[in-house]
This record gives sequence, structure tokens and C-alpha cells, in this order.
Amino acid sequence: MSESRRHVVVAGAGVAGLETALALQALASEHVSVELIAPETEYVYRPLAVAEPFRVGEMRRFPLERLVESAGAELRRGALAAVDPEEKRATLADGSTVEYDVLVLALGAVPLPAVPGALTFRGVHEDSEELARLLERATTRDLGPLSFVVPAGATWPLPLYELALLTGEYLSEHLTHDEVTLVTPEEQPLALFGERASEGIALLLQLRGIVLRTGKTAVAFEDGALQLAEGGTVAADAVVALPRLEGPSLDGIPQDEHGFVPTDDYGRVAGLTDVYAAGDLTQSPIKQGGVAAQEADAVAEAIAADAGAPIEPSPCRPVLRGLLLTGFVPRFLRHEEGGPSLIDTQPLWWPPGKIVGRYLSPFLAEHLGLAAESQAPPADALPVEVAVDRPTWTPV
Repeated sequence: MSESRRHVVVAGAGVAGLETALALQALASEHVSVELIAPETEYVYRPLAVAEPFRVGEMRRFPLERLVESAGAELRRGALAAVDPEEKRATLADGSTVEYDVLVLALGAVPLPAVPGALTFRGVHEDSEELARLLERATTRDLGPLSFVVPAGATWPLPLYELALLTGEYLSEHLTHDEVTLVTPEEQPLALFGERASEGIALLLQLRGIVLRTGKTAVAFEDGALQLAEGGTVAADAVVALPRLEGPSLDGIPQDEHGFVPTDDYGRVAGLTDVYAAGDLTQSPIKQGGVAAQEADAVAEAIAADAGAPIEPSPCRPVLRGLLLTGFVPRFLRHEEGGPSLIDTQPLWWPPGKIVGRYLSPFLAEHLGLAAESQAPPADALPVEVAVDRPTWTPV
């Protein structure tokens, strides 16, 4: 490239893409220039999609170009189709090409139906509208029992728990008491957050009257019966399930049978030079915005150090954070390998958003108003999260 700074091309402008751009701006603005490639014109903040059917929240949208410019990068409209790692050239769907010094793949994953016959909730407006119609039918007694399913292979089950809890509360408010069942292959509810959090969520579901079926894998819904791989059925008039995910096909990039890209702890793509990946596209077992942001931070640190910035890159060791909407007081969940399992009604990080990124969280709070301006962080707040070494646990 003609510039003295290394030209970093980031394919994808979701959580991982924006976090990468923001981190590079903070760590190595004098050493790199950043160009984001994405087909979208808007950035969609999707974690509140679960609230849309209940009319208690909505997805937020913002012009993508303005966000990218504020992040110190340039935006090129297009969709990545292929990569030539030897020539350091990316080809877009329209046939145009982009040269790079470093390429970051942050394209996310493709949601696909996992339970035939069920409503697949992908976090898009169309799914919210369909679920809203199911809720309307339930309140008019046109529908009976409802089941919510975490399918086999689901990597981030928290939205399904939100949908079940919000549905239970919605039906109760409308004086409808049809049975709501949550079916999951997990041995404990939200087991990835640890034992104490699981105990708290199990008690919360019990208090809300939601039937919990753990260790059960749903395979299909037909004729009022949810079929289970272990044998038996669950009676239901409608079923809502999370999707399964696959990575988008990319010529020139190594991918496994599900389309996911192998990387090391710094996000380097296996077998390639100056190609990185972060977010749902990678083989990371958990596909979640906060994890994607932490992967993007590790990528940005490795790129910044290689470009000459005075930084020692750190491998990605994700801390799992989840904000569970319940219909009443939300629950903050936090867990990391070797650390405590925490659940609290008070924020365990700051800003207290559903997506937690070292750079993205304060950026979105400023530009999208995702944190109340009247709120002030606790006295012990850090730029990313509140120190949480106190033995706090609020189970219900």
C-alpha cells in the first residue's frame, strides 16, 4: 500500500467489526488506517429484539456511515465474496476488489431453522411480528400451551429464556394462564453462567409458573406435539425456537463443515498471514455480542502491536456477561473460567447495556443513547465493568 500506515480492512460492521475499528483507533491510530466493508446502510442494535413482541422495547437503528466515521474509519458499501491471501486482495460480490495490508473477518453467522414446524426467532422484525400475533391469539384463547425451545447446538440460549419469561408475564397480565414450557438440552438453566446463576434462574422460572424441561432436545413440532430426541413429546399449540448458526461461505478462507473459521487466541486465521477473524464467524463455542467484542479486542491488540504501537497483545480469555430481561427487574449474569458465578439485580458492569465491549459500550451509549443520561456509574466503576469481587447474589 502507498500509505506508511498499515491499511486494515474489516469485513463486517456489526459488534465485532465496530469494536475492532474503535480499538484500533484507540490503540494505533498513528500506525493504521481502517476501512469497513458492509452491505448495510444501518447499524441495528438487536439485543432488544426479544422485547418487541411485548411492546416494551425495540431494536434501535442508526445510520451506519455516521457511526463508522465517528469510529475513525471509512465505510465501503459491499459484501465480501472471496479473499486472495497471497495477493492480499479481497473481492466483493459486485466484482470489485479491495487491497489490504491486514484483513479482519467480522461477518457474523447465518441463522437457520433448527426445529421444523416451530417459529424460528432470529432477532429480526418479521419474527417479532409473528410472535406478537401468536401472543394475541393466546390472549383471545385461540391458542393453548406454548413451548420455547433451545435447540441442539445453540450457542447463546439467553434470548430464549427472555422470551419465555416475558411471555409468561404478558399472559398473566392479560389474565391468560395457558402453560408455558421451556425445553432445553442443558442440564441446568443457563448452565454456561455457572451453578449459582442456574439456581437463581431455575427459581425465577418456578416463581413465574414456567415449566422447565432440561436435558431434552427438541427435533420437530407437528400436530400439537413437540417431538423429543430422547423420546416422548411435549403438548403445545405453538413452538418458538432459537436458530442454528452457520458461517457464510468465503472462497480463499479455511472453514469447517459448519462454515466457521479456525483461529488462535489472538484471532489469527489458521494457515494465513495478516488475516484475522472475530465474532460469530469463528469457531468460538459461544456466539454472543460481548464475546465477539472481546475477540475483536484481542485482534486489534495483535494488529496494533505488529504495526508498531507500544502495546503487548493479550490472548482472548472471554468473560461471559448477560443481561436477562424478565418482565420485572432484569438480572445481570457474569461468569468466567475459574471465577465465581454471579447473578444480581444491580449492574455488574458499566455502562449496563446488553452488549459489553471495552470500546463499543461507551461508544453506543454516547451515540445511540443506550444508557440513561441521568444514571451515573457506581463509585467503583471501571471503563468496561464494575469491580465485582463482592459476594453479591440476588437469586429472584
